[in-house]
Amino acid sequence: MARYKPVDTQPEFVAIDLAAQLLPGTFEHALHHLLEQAIDLTPFDARYRNDTTGAPAYAPGMLLRVVLSAYSRGIISSRAIARACEEQVTFIALSGDSRPHFTTIAHFVSTLGDQIAPIFAAVLAVCDRQGLIGREMFAIDGVKLPSNASKHRSGTRADFERQATKMERAADAMLARHRAEDARDVEPSLAAKDAVRRERLVRDAAELRTWLTQHPTDRRGARGAVRKSNRTDNESAKMATSKGVIQGYTGVATVDAAHQIIVDAQAHGVGAEQELLLGVIAATAPLRTIDTLITADAGYHSEANLCALAEAEVPALIADGNMRKRDTRFATQERYTTLPNPLHDKSRPMKKTAVVFGPEDFRYDPVARTCICPAGKSLNRRGAANVTGGHVGEHFQGAPRDCGPCPLRAQCLRTPGTTPVRNVAFFRDRVGRDVNYSALMRDRIDAPTGRAQYARRFATVEPVFANLRANKRLDRFTLRGRAKVDTQWKLYCLVHNIEKLANNGYAA
Repeated sequence: MARYKPVDTQPEFVAIDLAAQLLPGTFEHALHHLLEQAIDLTPFDARYRNDTTGAPAYAPGMLLRVVLSAYSRGIISSRAIARACEEQVTFIALSGDSRPHFTTIAHFVSTLGDQIAPIFAAVLAVCDRQGLIGREMFAIDGVKLPSNASKHRSGTRADFERQATKMERAADAMLARHRAEDARDVEPSLAAKDAVRRERLVRDAAELRTWLTQHPTDRRGARGAVRKSNRTDNESAKMATSKGVIQGYTGVATVDAAHQIIVDAQAHGVGAEQELLLGVIAATAPLRTIDTLITADAGYHSEANLCALAEAEVPALIADGNMRKRDTRFATQERYTTLPNPLHDKSRPMKKTAVVFGPEDFRYDPVARTCICPAGKSLNRRGAANVTGGHVGEHFQGAPRDCGPCPLRAQCLRTPGTTPVRNVAFFRDRVGRDVNYSALMRDRIDAPTGRAQYARRFATVEPVFANLRANKRLDRFTLRGRAKVDTQWKLYCLVHNIEKLANNGYAA
């Protein structure tokens, strides 16, 4: 029988050169070189007051190296990071075998605040010196992630008032029942359970009243509409995603097309991405040139945004909601749509919407101001001009003699049994405005050049979010408050940029 030398996996005392564990060409080596030689960390000195008295503090550069390295491996828990500093050789080398406590790591991350922005900018400057920022095209996109907040504690002030009143009434009713039962023999266990439940109701109602006192007004959206508050994290928002409704934040990243460097990263407690576009454009202004093309998906499309971009003379391609429907390359996309709208009422069965002819199936001549239906019949124009929802256009209606016996009636009307004729409208512009920026953008993005440029956007931004979500396992934010969540989002985006530097041979 063959004999082999034994393989001993028992712990041993081995002398280790910690500096040699950071191999050139790796993420850890590039990270260590950046924070030790390329980035000024002296602003962190203001955090401490131990020049003459007090215990020595952990070096901010060491804590930052440990946190960024952990995020690059999908480790987000402070306890797990602290454990890695005790057990994994790479983390021992990065930390200099200092073994920070998990509370120290958690406090450092949650109090970084505005100090992370200069570091992010310094890394961008290094990327620029390495020739990794091309400035030809910036692609903007976002991801909605849950945060450390409960969506069941969301609502308006009126909702919370009703909940508090309901709890108080229930507690009063239980107290009245207890007093009525005092003269009777009541099973002690039931009385004790009722007492515990009443105490909980009184406590929860008092917490609600306290929260309402501390927050005297409702949150407001960009247009002044009431936005739901959250008693766990009032800066987070309830958002609809493909996986359902979450309570969290939107992480927005602007990516350069040359080497997929993230040039700007922001996190907002807003589900509507439209109101975030102009802020992102302003933040990227120092890095852009007059020819830098801005691209974004339909979530950032609005007439006001396009008007602002046009007035600022910023080249942009912002898709609209029907862009894919007009593109033959997406003709079969419906077969991959299996999930319903996450905001639909799940208590009722979903109504099936009949597929009928749309305005694009009618032949409209804006010069002759005529319209021909799919059956080849001319429709009558109603009025010189029609205004609907602030949009001006032309309204056409079929004749009963044509629509009644039409063989395409079932395909043209949603309710052919009750609707006599077909109506169709074609809108041109808004009232009181000479330029329709949505129409101009639609023509530009539908042109062959526009489609080619917008297709490049997918290859620019989608791999970045795939790296953050899949490789780095970023599936949630662990902090509360927009400032802290924004810090955590920037840290993850920093990891991505430093990886790009390492992969391009920085400090190798």
